[in-house]
Amino acid sequence: MSELESLKNKIKYRSSYRGTKEMDILLTTFVSKVIDLLSFDELKILNDFINCGDEEINNFYSNGISIPSFNHKKILSLFREHKI
Repeated sequence: MSELESLKNKIKYRSSYRGTKEMDILLTTFVSKVIDLLSFDELKILNDFINCGDEEINNFYSNGISIPSFNHKKILSLFREHKI
């Protein structure tokens, strides 16, 4: 398995096993939508995003509250535009 495929699998797994079913659905659908559109370097950044806390991600998605430990504009923009 290539490093690219390994990283994609890691991201897919992490996005689907969160703290709540709602977060599982939100992140799994988002990752499925964007994972094949991103470069390897952007996938590394997506992995960082996926590893942010559920509360931080939910607050950003629901209320636009910034995530202190993450500020990559492209990933945040794609996530903000994501609809389930």
